[in-house]
Amino acid sequence: MMTATMTDTPPPAAPKADSGSRSGRSLGMILMIVAGALLLVSAVRVLTGAEQLTSDGQISAALALAVPIGLAGLAGLWSERAGVVNIGLEGMMILGTFGAGWIGWQSSPWLGLLCGVGFGVLGGLVHAVATITFGVDHIVSGVAVNLLALGATQYLAKLVFSEGGAADAGGNPKQSPPADSLPNIDVPGLSDALQSVEKHHWFLISDLAGIIGGLVTNLSVITLLAAALFVGSWWLLWRTAFGLRLRSCGENPVAAESLGVNVYKYKYAAVAVSGGLAGLGGAFLALVTSHIYLEGQTGGRGYIGLAAMIFGNWRPGGLAMGAGLFGFSDALQLRNGGETVHALLLLLVVLLALLAGWKLYKKALWQGVASAVTAVLVLVWYLLTDNVPSDFVGATPYVVTLLVLSLSAQRLRMPKADGMRYRKGQGK
Repeated sequence: MMTATMTDTPPPAAPKADSGSRSGRSLGMILMIVAGALLLVSAVRVLTGAEQLTSDGQISAALALAVPIGLAGLAGLWSERAGVVNIGLEGMMILGTFGAGWIGWQSSPWLGLLCGVGFGVLGGLVHAVATITFGVDHIVSGVAVNLLALGATQYLAKLVFSEGGAADAGGNPKQSPPADSLPNIDVPGLSDALQSVEKHHWFLISDLAGIIGGLVTNLSVITLLAAALFVGSWWLLWRTAFGLRLRSCGENPVAAESLGVNVYKYKYAAVAVSGGLAGLGGAFLALVTSHIYLEGQTGGRGYIGLAAMIFGNWRPGGLAMGAGLFGFSDALQLRNGGETVHALLLLLVVLLALLAGWKLYKKALWQGVASAVTAVLVLVWYLLTDNVPSDFVGATPYVVTLLVLSLSAQRLRMPKADGMRYRKGQGK
């Protein structure tokens, strides 16, 4: 009689998912979305004659407006990936604008840039102490940081910009004297060649020339730094052991602690980096956009950065696309007024029609019908008007923010422990 024998051989491991193939599929999907969007925008430009839609000036302005939003969103991504909700990004940007304008005027714009980052880190540490050490609700702490930053900068501006040499140099209680400019970078020869192609107004080719021309002309060094920070953040958070530990603090800090991760340290590091990135976004506004600190110059970009981060599903690639979309819509209403925004109504009709078809295909009847009816109403609006009222044009970035968040809400996945209080040893 044969008896069964037991061995210590472990069962075969389950096959691991191919992360490389997943990354390839994600990249391919992003490229398909970008290509489809470019084709639609090119078609709208040809049909409506809105030549400014993809001009190099429009793209250059959109890039300049997208950088502070993107940096604010990247700041939120660092913080929330470690489990700390950072509503205080607006206040940290305000601190960055003041620090950059103050030191940039007194010494050099490079020192002003460092000071803007440092002031943002200071705001981040205040938020970290409140939420991580004392367990204050993250939303309450973030709102408090915003209020404290606004009040502190208003007081300091009256103190340092309204008297003595600052007043003689053009300062007043609401703004600093102008600082020197940071250097800009062009690609020699390429900008002129692309402009000549753009002027022919060819379908797709001229649009590509205008877009690439806007991306390589008159670039600030902070813009290049922001691009490097996006790539570096992706690599650090998703390709290193440090990033794995930091993200584990935002997913399950108790499990991370059981594996020897110092959760407090990683949360503090993430929120400090978050404050520095937000301060860098504020420094961009003070040193590149206007060359001065100006009260209220952040204009809610910290909150729009949070919206871009949510649109990007807490990932750098999607965040960059969201920041670019918001920057583009902001540039439209600043540069071109109602005519170009009116042309975009036709693009909105196509997108709503596609959304309606997709929802009906997925058996989501009410959502599909609502999208189709909205598409018809927007089409009637486009056909019966030649321009868009100025009040609506000014609200374009905020309308785009609401539309994007509403359309992307169903696919979002925030870190599981985001916003939750954590105490060392709470899992024991």
